[in-house]
Amino acid sequence: MGRKILLITTDQMRYDALGCTGGKVARTPRLDALAQSGINFTRAHNQSVVCMPARATIVTGQYPASHGVWMNGVALPEDAPSVAHVLGTAGYKTALIGKAHFEPWMAPPGFYENEMARRGETGPHRGFDRMELANHFMTGNFHYDQWMQKEHKDQIGGFYPIVSETGQQNHIGGADTGAIQCWVNDMPRELYHTDWVADRVIAFLDSLDTEEDWFIWMSFPDPHHPWDPPASELGRVDWRDLDLPELYAGSHEERAELLERKPRHWQGAWDGSLRTNFEFPPNFRPCDLTDDQVREINAMNHIENELIDEACGRVFDHISARGWDGDTDIFFTTDHGEMQGDFGLMFKGAFHVDALMRLPFLWRPAPDHDTGPEAGTPRAVPNPVGHVDLAPTFCALAGLDVPEWMEGAPLPASSAEADDQSRETVLTGWDSVHRNSGDRDKAEHTLALRTISTRTHVLTAYRPGSIYDGTEGELYDLEDDPLQRINRWDDPACAAIRKELMTALLDEWPQEPDERLPRVGPA
Repeated sequence: MGRKILLITTDQMRYDALGCTGGKVARTPRLDALAQSGINFTRAHNQSVVCMPARATIVTGQYPASHGVWMNGVALPEDAPSVAHVLGTAGYKTALIGKAHFEPWMAPPGFYENEMARRGETGPHRGFDRMELANHFMTGNFHYDQWMQKEHKDQIGGFYPIVSETGQQNHIGGADTGAIQCWVNDMPRELYHTDWVADRVIAFLDSLDTEEDWFIWMSFPDPHHPWDPPASELGRVDWRDLDLPELYAGSHEERAELLERKPRHWQGAWDGSLRTNFEFPPNFRPCDLTDDQVREINAMNHIENELIDEACGRVFDHISARGWDGDTDIFFTTDHGEMQGDFGLMFKGAFHVDALMRLPFLWRPAPDHDTGPEAGTPRAVPNPVGHVDLAPTFCALAGLDVPEWMEGAPLPASSAEADDQSRETVLTGWDSVHRNSGDRDKAEHTLALRTISTRTHVLTAYRPGSIYDGTEGELYDLEDDPLQRINRWDDPACAAIRKELMTALLDEWPQEPDERLPRVGPA
């Protein structure tokens, strides 16, 4: 019996969502305990700050330039390499339960993820023996939707109507403050998709023999918007008691002044004059948010994070009851972050700052195999790591050679090991083509960012396109300005570090393909 692997991901969770990563609101004791007995990577970044490219990197161990998913709406080819294939070939039983999103959900017919539930199938797909899928809302496409329609049809109407009558993301709001995509979901907690994901993981575990090795990706749809947790749970966090985010400047005028220090697409996202991605629903302008709406969105987010923590605890307990805990490596992360009011913004987009790039990233090594001098103790690793390192780590744990097509490296088990590996940088990219406000009569904006991050600096270079000419960029000194308020790109005092980081970025950035995969849907 070898090492088993549980990968837990959430969707759109900030670095500071958990107690062990600095959170002060949501109670996350089970994940905090995981950090206390393992490794907390405090400078982990994604390779893309939107769902589909980030998830493709996790499953392939490749940068977006290699796997080809350059923005949301671009499908990962079905024959793309997958760590699930590698582990399955080695005898592992493999499953992905929850949100996959390797294929666009708003797309023409023919994508298997959107059809398997209606067909009554659960795979195999992309190397996973079993897939049971869910999303944040009801489309009828996924296994959770089909289960709800069959068993609890009367409860479906409680979910937020994510798609409007025009086929665009809805900008309506609800709950107490009318905050965008906040909703009172009058359904029993046990039917909510967070508990459903945990239930289906437990069912898969129970289908396995004790001696079998397994790799399970438990993928929660929350806390991605819309924010519509079960109404019974709303008493967990009263939005009226919350402080506003530190980066949500004190007044409308102060927020405008803060954004004036950024490249112009930041201001355009805030006031609605320049939309560079689908994540901002039409007619939504973050500058119109009220203080109380920001508080209520954050409260809903914290509630969803508490439910995730409790669902993880149920799965941890079941693994222990099956006698597997000593052989199980547990990983926890998210695909990308959420602005949650930082800089006056909401949702996500082309903003390479901690709110979206920096990840909660935990690894609890299998206790029976964690034999180093720091085994079983909390270890903080401040060196840069990324999603691209997960798949190689899974291979190493399974005793397999890391395939040549994987571009990351096995994660270090301590800061000393990270230093020995010379882990100094991590790369993140953004590419988008988008019509302002979704109007087909308006020209498409093109925006491309390339970012290199170290323990002390973040540099983002802008490629030439319809918005920038290629001379613009952002540079933040994390020691002097950890909140990334002041762009030092044009500061003569930072010319040397800018040149050094630009050279490293050009040297390390992976080869771009001559032709891109087509974008077939908006999300």
